[in-house]
Amino acid sequence: CSSLTSIDIPNSVTSIGSSAFDDCSSLTSITIPFVGATLDGTSNTHFGYIFGTGSYSNKNSDVPKSLKKVIVTSATSIGSQAFYNCSSLTSITIPDSVTNIGSQAFYGCSGLTKVEITDLASWCNIDFATSNSNPLCYAKHLYLDGEEITELVIPEGVTNIGSYAFYNCYSLTSVTIGNSVTSIGSSAFDNCSGLTSIDIPNSVTSIGSYAFYNCYSLTSITFKDTTTWYRTTDETNCQNKTGGTKTTVTNASTNATYFTSTYYDYYWYKL
Repeated sequence: CSSLTSIDIPNSVTSIGSSAFDDCSSLTSITIPFVGATLDGTSNTHFGYIFGTGSYSNKNSDVPKSLKKVIVTSATSIGSQAFYNCSSLTSITIPDSVTNIGSQAFYGCSGLTKVEITDLASWCNIDFATSNSNPLCYAKHLYLDGEEITELVIPEGVTNIGSYAFYNCYSLTSVTIGNSVTSIGSSAFDNCSGLTSIDIPNSVTSIGSYAFYNCYSLTSITFKDTTTWYRTTDETNCQNKTGGTKTTVTNASTNATYFTSTYYDYYWYKL
């Protein structure tokens, strides 16, 4: 298949054999319903499997260097080390159906410049195991229905902004958090260097560690409810809302310093 430039596998396919696309050396894009061997994701969950790579430890070495774009259409999960060291990829599309992405799934994908999604609420709810489970770790730019997100508005109905959800998303210049959000996960906006201000609505009752770490331009974090906020280094204490130190959050500028510097590695909760 050395002359093929694109492959489109329909959602009706539930398994793909090892080396099915071996020697597709001219391939530039591929659309696949899942990553690895099977839709259920029980084994051989590394991307290189369909190109002949035996395991992720071989660094997906058989993935064509010409391949730039991958569109995943119906998977519910992406396994650990799935795209490990696929450094030639420039674009990845994550479907709304994905609920979790394993550890180091995009480790070494240094060529990524674009992450495509079609549903922001689903994206907020993905369970990213580590920072490099999120392709934004390298891509830095998130696109919703083909448009780059710069002014992020969290949709109504979203209750949790997951850990690492917008990690390293350089393109963000503003974030509007809806009144349905009750928790902001650890490292949710870590390294979003374009953000200058954040408003935390009354509905939010917990904020994870590193949530706004490395947001170098952030100068203002305004809490709509400033009465009973506590900080703790213990995640369990945060979950149980006990054992923390009550902290005044009335000054937006001071709050920015807390979350980006002084107490960046603390968990926060509201009583």
